Amino acid sequence: MLSEMQMRAQVSRDIDRAMEVMEQAFDPEWGEAWNKRQLSSSLALQNTQLFLINTDGELPAAGDKASGFLLSRIVADEIELLLIGVRPSDRGRGLATHLLDHFFEYAREHGAKFAFLEMRANNPAESLYKRMGFDPVGLRPAYYSTQTNGRVDAITFKKLL
Repeated sequence: MLSEMQMRAQVSRDIDRAMEVMEQAFDPEWGEAWNKRQLSSSLALQNTQLFLINTDGELPAAGDKASGFLLSRIVADEIELLLIGVRPSDRGRGLATHLLDHFFEYAREHGAKFAFLEMRANNPAESLYKRMGFDPVGLRPAYYSTQTNGRVDAITFKKLL
């Protein structure tokens, strides 16, 4: 069994691996990437999970780089997808689908009945979310701002688990 210190060290390594993916996966134009402090703070909250994946769709071994990650939070009977990212060099291998499958399995095991996510309206991941069973349920007009002072709607999606 891991000591508290070992668990903190593991979380720190996982955060570093997720940050490496995030720096490559998120286009700076949209300002969607979180910084290390934001990620660390979110993981300090109860019921927040970070899932990592390697190129084989498995949990990366200690010291290995992650190819993708998913950050989520469960509250009552709902789970929220906070962030998902896959390295551009590892896209097209079904890794985001693997992460979402694990996310749904984890949600069901922990009593969640609904899954939610929010994304910018022009996010290319929309087709993935729809393919995975998410349906649009809300719109926030001009919610996101770009680095060039543009505005983009936010779409809220929901999936019955």
